[in-house]
Amino acid sequence: MHDLIIRNGTLVDGSGAAPREGDVAIDADRIAAVGEVSGSGREEIDARGQIVTPGFVDVHTHYDGQVTWDPYLQPSTYHGVTTVVTGNCGVGFAPCSPQRRDRLISLMEGVEDIPGTALVEGIQWRWETFPEFMDAIEASPLAIDVGVQVPHAAVRAYVMDERASRLEPATPEDTARMAALVREAVAAGALGFSTSRTYKHKDSRGNHTPSFKAERDELHGIARAMGETGKGVLQLIADFFDFDPEFEMIRGMVEVSGRPLSMTIEQDDRYPDIWRKVLAGIEDAARRGLPMHGQVPARATSVLMGLEATLNPFLFHATYREIAALPFAEKVSALRDPDFRSRLVGEAVEIDPESLPGFLMTSFHKMFELSDPPDYEPDPASSVAARASAAGCSPYEVIVDLLLADDGHGLIYFPLMNYLDGDLEMVREVMTHENTAFGLGDAGAHCGVLCDASFPTTWLAHWARDRSRGERLPLEWVVRKMTRDSAALVGIDDRGLLEPGKKADVNVIDFDRLRLHRPEMVRDLPAGGRRFVQKADGYTASIVAGEVAFRDGQPTGVLRGRLVRS
Repeated sequence: MHDLIIRNGTLVDGSGAAPREGDVAIDADRIAAVGEVSGSGREEIDARGQIVTPGFVDVHTHYDGQVTWDPYLQPSTYHGVTTVVTGNCGVGFAPCSPQRRDRLISLMEGVEDIPGTALVEGIQWRWETFPEFMDAIEASPLAIDVGVQVPHAAVRAYVMDERASRLEPATPEDTARMAALVREAVAAGALGFSTSRTYKHKDSRGNHTPSFKAERDELHGIARAMGETGKGVLQLIADFFDFDPEFEMIRGMVEVSGRPLSMTIEQDDRYPDIWRKVLAGIEDAARRGLPMHGQVPARATSVLMGLEATLNPFLFHATYREIAALPFAEKVSALRDPDFRSRLVGEAVEIDPESLPGFLMTSFHKMFELSDPPDYEPDPASSVAARASAAGCSPYEVIVDLLLADDGHGLIYFPLMNYLDGDLEMVREVMTHENTAFGLGDAGAHCGVLCDASFPTTWLAHWARDRSRGERLPLEWVVRKMTRDSAALVGIDDRGLLEPGKKADVNVIDFDRLRLHRPEMVRDLPAGGRRFVQKADGYTASIVAGEVAFRDGQPTGVLRGRLVRS
């Protein structure tokens, strides 16, 4: 008698092997048998006609605050995710002295677009040090597993106080203290250390993240200390505008620590060739035996524009500012008024198209209607620019119609990065490179501009089944990348395979019915904070530690998640 048996499924086991028919038996929180299972189970799931996979591992999330109030970590758990890793990009909430809490909240609000009011009301501060933060997570109710990384910005602020915010260089004493804190955290079970070196990351007041200008001695000192523990991974994002010295310094973190490192790879239209330099540098490092990987997304790195979203193409129009603060229904009513619409559409606006805001507000060739189900590889012939040209009207006329669709809930999809050529071939190229890993979903973050927590469903449905504008990818390869390979990237070796002895985190998925819905804006964060969520059909069951934690994407109330210590 087994505790649970999944019968007659198509096993896509995480190894990359071809799918095969079979059963999965589970005892307690471990997989007991895979193949043809005799006997019976106290509970059985008939998976005939469906695929059975390991639970998905999302290595790039920002649930650092949400994990203290939301045991279900939605929206990730709408998409088969059973393990998340938080503390990415150098931002987080530990270590933190009581007097610095507001500063770290401001940083998270600015960098990751998480409402500060939600963080202030929602976070249950029960820690100061990073080991205390891990203990607080371990004591929290969780439906899925959570691993944490030590964020550089928090460590720097804890040690250097205001000098960190002023981007002052660390003294040798500062570096020694930061190194000791990271060593202590990783020894206590943190999965690694993360940092940010991009100009895009600023707090809610417009200040750069404290780690932005960290120098070689500081980065190498921290990495060397982590290496002394014999465990842990490094994660970062950088601009690489001055590529050679920047990449050499980052590669040095691996050289002095011996620990694996992964970094963001994206294509920015304004700097279209940097990603190839980064990928070539990682490839060269791998040839030298240095464990470096690029983290890559499932689709274009995008923003959503709408009347409820943080962004829409009229933000710089003085006419729009007349209604910007109005309740949603009144905004819709104003846009439907012919006189107001005429003034808005006809208004001349001066904005630098070379700036990021200008690029977002004026690149009509990169604006697309987001349908339901969403098309994340839209044909350039369907862009706002193309539609306006065909209709002989202003692009703003088309934009107003798109925003007013669905009673004002219409959304415009803007593929900000990775879509320079109008398709996802660049994404396919980096995804299939031997030195890259799946990531960058930013689940829990960018609440008003995107919902890329749905990446797992895009990898499955778009890349392994539906893609029509280019090559598809084998289902078994996609599943391996989301399970075994993702777990290995952050040093977790007890999951990611349907194999006896592995942790019983398992998905049963109706692959033929798998379908993404268009994101919707909800106000379910603490203090009524808003966020985009995106749901999917087809996730029949997600099993965590041997029990069904989610059916059809909805929680069952089972809370068998835990803190994952390295």
